[in-house]
Amino acid sequence: MSTTTTTYSKKEIWRWLQEVTDPEIPVLNVVEMGIARDVTIDEEKIIIKITPTYSGCPAMSAIEKEIKVKLAEKGVENFEVKKDFSETWTTDWMTEEAKAKLKDYGIAPPGKTTADDDFLKSLKSTKVIPCPYCESLDTELQSEFGSTACKAQYYCHDCDEPFEHFKCI
Repeated sequence: MSTTTTTYSKKEIWRWLQEVTDPEIPVLNVVEMGIARDVTIDEEKIIIKITPTYSGCPAMSAIEKEIKVKLAEKGVENFEVKKDFSETWTTDWMTEEAKAKLKDYGIAPPGKTTADDDFLKSLKSTKVIPCPYCESLDTELQSEFGSTACKAQYYCHDCDEPFEHFKCI
């Protein structure tokens, strides 16, 4: 017996999407990351719209696959996961809870982006990033790229710990 898509609620689908984690940062799910952008339900199909963190993000294929696995696991038969590039993903879409989880995980969270402030953007390499371990401001950029392109590698001079910073996009 086939179940119609109207059997499922948007609230239920969003809850299931919260069970899908980012493969590069497993403490965060795709909803709090701002990757899952929309859920549409009609008589024919459930459509999940996701926005990549950047166009070449290697994790997007894994995320798309995990969403499909999750929906199938929940008994959803007719659905589509659509990558949407109509909006550019921004770290501003991340929830405050996600940023707190990043810090607890040892990754300095991104701050708020300011699209109008070209001067601050030009100084991004000299921006002070607080250490997620000891909150010291005596940190130093080691590399613009960490374990992934969306993170930079820093070093804290107070606690002598290396850490990554999730870059503002």
